Amino acid sequence: MPGHPVRGADWSMARNRVPTGDAVKARIYVTYRKGILDPQGNAIHRSLTAIGFDEVQDVRIGKYIEIELRADDPASARRRLDEMCRRLLANPVIEDYRYEVSEGSESSSTAGVPVPSGP
Repeated sequence: MPGHPVRGADWSMARNRVPTGDAVKARIYVTYRKGILDPQGNAIHRSLTAIGFDEVQDVRIGKYIEIELRADDPASARRRLDEMCRRLLANPVIEDYRYEVSEGSESSSTAGVPVPSGP
């Protein structure tokens, strides 16, 4: 039914209004939570020590994502980034995330879910 407020493209456009503000760039870091096994990190750790890098104590693998988005203000950009991370970019059961937002020459960092520091 065209023009129906709950169906089709009209619904998604109303729900996802595009902000008219300036573009900001976000850098998102997603890592396994502390205590979650990281088989890829373990494999790299073993390989590094096998080729002589005995000083390596631990390796954790994660994802790095860059997103450029328009936002009406910095607070709304952070709210939207947090929602993106919670709903799609990170699995909250096994992963933590944090992000940094650059607005022009400024940069701010926000942790959506605490990222564990080293051992």
